[in-house]
Amino acid sequence: MIFEGNITSKLPATGTTIFTIMSKMANDHNAINLSQGFPDFSCHPKLVEYVNYYMTQGYNQYAPMAGVPLLRERIAEKTLKLYGTSYDVSNEITITAGATQALQVAMTAFLKENDEVIIFEPAYDSYLPCINLNKARPIYYKMQAPDYKIDWKQVMKLINQKTKMIIINTPHNPTGTVLGREDVLQLERMLKDTDIIVLSDEVYEHIVFDGVVHESVARYEDLRKRSLIVSSFGKTFHTTGWKIGYVLAPENLMAEFRKVFQYAQFSVSTPVQWAIADFLLEPEHYEQLSAFYEAKRNLFASYINQSRFKPLQSHGTYFQCVDYSAVSRLKDKKFVEKLAKENGVAAIPVSAFYKNGDDQKVVRFCFAKNEETLHKAGELLCQI
Repeated sequence: MIFEGNITSKLPATGTTIFTIMSKMANDHNAINLSQGFPDFSCHPKLVEYVNYYMTQGYNQYAPMAGVPLLRERIAEKTLKLYGTSYDVSNEITITAGATQALQVAMTAFLKENDEVIIFEPAYDSYLPCINLNKARPIYYKMQAPDYKIDWKQVMKLINQKTKMIIINTPHNPTGTVLGREDVLQLERMLKDTDIIVLSDEVYEHIVFDGVVHESVARYEDLRKRSLIVSSFGKTFHTTGWKIGYVLAPENLMAEFRKVFQYAQFSVSTPVQWAIADFLLEPEHYEQLSAFYEAKRNLFASYINQSRFKPLQSHGTYFQCVDYSAVSRLKDKKFVEKLAKENGVAAIPVSAFYKNGDDQKVVRFCFAKNEETLHKAGELLCQI
């Protein structure tokens, strides 16, 4: 029996995500899936062994709400080593069920009705729904192809007394751009003497190329004091299906974050936390990640070199955006449908990351794939 009462949607304009749509299309048409951002190779076998060990040893009940203390200690050690910043293990680090959950909890903890939130488009697709669910108001800064640069003087014009939060994402999904030191310094200067919170999405922190340095806001004391930093073990250790991430924040911000988190999740998979704590004792697993993915980026670029697709600069993440204007005049959403159905490769239209669907004839490919997968995709793309 169907409930016939009056239902008012909290997200009336929201449908199925483009990632779900394109992955289904890839399956339906037997296309190579370079759309959704997940590896088609396994994580390190040692990590699976660790999880299995802790499961068989009985580590299967609730972990502490904030996370297994040893894992938080290892995260604190890693953060100090990489960024020279100390976070208190008890009060400034929380383990979450993935980064997307962390982003939603952070916004729920701090946003109130009519607060304004500055986001940079193209933007990861969870930001806007979370803002809307909290009845806050998104304020957009549009980055444009091909370089997706930010003019911070223009961002400054968006700030007013209602501005509660700025969401940054570096390395950036979908564009592969990375904020440089001067970008972060300008952000720091811009927010001086304000009460604005920074929500810094740094899930690809270990995937940067061409000698680029990841400028975490943890490096900058004035920003660190006002920031919640979100990271992802799924992205770092090729385990996106495990849904485990973490948040770093000063104690006063973390206290508010945990008030919401304890009722949204309470705690995260216990054996996985213990396993990752052990795995972090071997830092080469994340220290070598940039070189690993840079090689894949270069390999994919070589495979599409003879195609009519024009790669845009990708200095981070495991995504490669390409300009397809020399290939087709179709709008990008129609183009990716055709690409999957007729050419056997699934991609993501970058217009899906803009509220108004700005179409700049750019699509995104994921190169977190085996060499065989990338080679076959390259062959198909070169035939177009």
